[in-house]
Amino acid sequence: MFRAYLFLTITAMSWGANAVAGKLAVGHISPMILTSFRWGMALIILAMFALPEVRRDAKIIRAHWPLLAGYGMFGFAGFNITLYSALQYTSAINVAIEQAGMPMIIFLANFLLFRIRVTGWQILGFLLTLAGVATTASSGSLERLIGLELNRGDALMLLAVLLYGGYTVSLRYKPVMHWKSMITVMAAAAFITSLPFAAWEVASETAIWPDTRGLTVAAFTAIFPSLVAQVLFIRGNEIIGSNRAGIFINLVPIFGTMLSVLILGEMLHLYHVVALGLVLGGIWLSERGKR
Repeated sequence: MFRAYLFLTITAMSWGANAVAGKLAVGHISPMILTSFRWGMALIILAMFALPEVRRDAKIIRAHWPLLAGYGMFGFAGFNITLYSALQYTSAINVAIEQAGMPMIIFLANFLLFRIRVTGWQILGFLLTLAGVATTASSGSLERLIGLELNRGDALMLLAVLLYGGYTVSLRYKPVMHWKSMITVMAAAAFITSLPFAAWEVASETAIWPDTRGLTVAAFTAIFPSLVAQVLFIRGNEIIGSNRAGIFINLVPIFGTMLSVLILGEMLHLYHVVALGLVLGGIWLSERGKR
C-alpha cells in the first residue's frame, strides 16, 4: 500500500512541476510544438531500451492496439492539447479548480459503468481536497472565487477533465503486458496525434520554435510528466484502484504552487499551508473510507 501512495505522490509532484515548466516555456516554445516535442522525445527515450519488450509483446499489441492507441490519443495527447488550449482563453485559477473535479468524474463513471460505490468518507475526503485546491487557486479569497467568469476555455477544460477521467477509469481494461511495451505504444499514439495540431500552429504562424530553454523544458516534460509520472500513475491505479488513485490528482496544484515558490521565486502565503493541510486531510479521510 505504501508503494501506491509513493507512486501517486511522485506522479502528482511531476505533474505539478509540469505547470512550472509550462510557465518557464512561455515565449521559448509554443504549446502545440511543446506537445509534439514532449512526446517525440519520450518516444525516442523509450525506443532506446523498450524495443525488446515491444517485440516480445507484439501479439498482444496487435490484438489490443485500438485500446492502447486510444489511451495515448485521449489520455496523453488529448488531455495536454485541450489543457493548453483552455489556458489561451481562461485563467489558471479556473483551470486549477476545474481539474480538481476529476476525482468526482472518476467516482461517477465507476458507479455508472461498474456499480463501484463510494463511501461517505471518500465523498468528504474529495470535498476537502476540492476546498484545498480552491483555496490555492483563489489565493484564499472567497470574493475572488465567487467572481470567477466562465468562457469557452472552461468548456475546453471540462473536456480535458472528461478525457483524463475516462482514461483513468478505462485503465481497468488494459491488457496484461510489460509496462515498457504499453507506455511505448501509448507515447507513439500521443506523438502521432499531436502532429496535426503542431502543423496547424505552424500554418497559423503562431508557432514558436524552441530555443535552449524551450528544448530543456521539452526534455524535462518528456522524462518526468510524460514517462515517470504516467508509468507510476498506471501502477498506482493497479494497486489501489482508480477511485482512490484519482484523489491524489488534487495534490497537483498544491505541488505546483510549492514548486513555483522554490523555483520561480513566488511568495509562500498562509493559505498555501492551509490548502496543503486540506488536501492531505482529504486524502487521509478518503483512504479511511476505502472499499
